[in-house]
Amino acid sequence: MNEARTIPPRPRDRLYAVVTLVLAVLLLPVAFVRRPGRARELACRWALRMRFPAEDLSGLRDGALAAFNAARTEALWRHGQLIGLTSGYRDPAEQQRLFDEEVRRTGSPFLARMLVLPPAESPHVKGVALDVRPHEGARWLEEHGARYDLYRIYDNEWWHFEYRPDRRGTPPPRCPHPGVRHLIEDRDPWA
Repeated sequence: MNEARTIPPRPRDRLYAVVTLVLAVLLLPVAFVRRPGRARELACRWALRMRFPAEDLSGLRDGALAAFNAARTEALWRHGQLIGLTSGYRDPAEQQRLFDEEVRRTGSPFLARMLVLPPAESPHVKGVALDVRPHEGARWLEEHGARYDLYRIYDNEWWHFEYRPDRRGTPPPRCPHPGVRHLIEDRDPWA
């Protein structure tokens, strides 16, 4: 990632990746019986569901969900890398609550927008934003995500990616933080 300081890999993250890959391999025969043409993806999904049991993929747009599943399937099978979802779709009320909390914490809507956007502007509400973990998974996604139309958008959020099929493999200009996005991009592809 293009940062002066990166978070070093943690040994436990590597262990989790190895265990999850072994689990996916063990689940592969059952997945093959269920869906022969998509066995690797299905086994990966099952193994990742065990690794990240609190993960909620509901509410993501179909394209974003398909792209995310395809990317993390490749990450696990080809590179032994885990990519989990911390936050995806958020309903407008939840997004408003997060924005209001940030306004209270920072003392101003302007400062709050550096980390959280109001619901009308949030790609999470549109079902196209993915906050991922761990750091190594985000690093993998930043390097390979364009193949799936998944792009890191903000300099200050290594975890935030968006599904942007309108970009056709070309990363959009990265913004320093969410609050300046509207100044850099002239249109919303999901409006």
